[in-house]
Amino acid sequence: MRSFAPHRLGRYECDAWVTYYRHDWARFLPASVGMVREGFGMPVHRTLQGAYLVLRANQLWAPYPDNDPAGAERTMRSFYALVDRVHHIGIDPVEAARREVRCWAVHRELQHRPGADEAAAAATAGDAAAAADAVEGADVLTDALADLYSYVYAVEPEAVRTAAELRARAMVFSDLWVRQGCDLGSPLLVEELTCLVRSYGSLLAAVRR
Repeated sequence: MRSFAPHRLGRYECDAWVTYYRHDWARFLPASVGMVREGFGMPVHRTLQGAYLVLRANQLWAPYPDNDPAGAERTMRSFYALVDRVHHIGIDPVEAARREVRCWAVHRELQHRPGADEAAAAATAGDAAAAADAVEGADVLTDALADLYSYVYAVEPEAVRTAAELRARAMVFSDLWVRQGCDLGSPLLVEELTCLVRSYGSLLAAVRR
């Protein structure tokens, strides 16, 4: 869990987000396998089990507005219980899942904030970075992500705040991409991937101190 490669983990997560928003679950699964293998370093059979749990949790969360937050949280509880059985990191799966799904909920609120369409229009006009910087509420998402990281990796929230900020920024670029129609050739995906790789680089440095 503390020896992942940021460029690989960032690529797997970027692929997972793309396939999630395109509802391409067949391709989401291998991206999930990659994320779990790279990010959590479990044996093959546990990796496959964990990847399936991540897939199911995302499928339960995905519908809007009538999704199943309780079901998604229960499934992530099983995922974190699996991680703890393998690595013995001493986390409470209930608490880890609560923090994980809290991140998802905050992000969903951010996705449907007032002004989201205007931000997407600004990005279309070639000002994606400025559009991302102008998003209100991103700090709340950063707080939620730092809260999750600090618990799972047993570090202070401030130590992982840069990683959380960069991942939140990647989510904003992803949201802009979705609002523009999920074009696989969009430069927003490059911005998203760059932020994810930098985020995991910062996280790796923080958890290895």
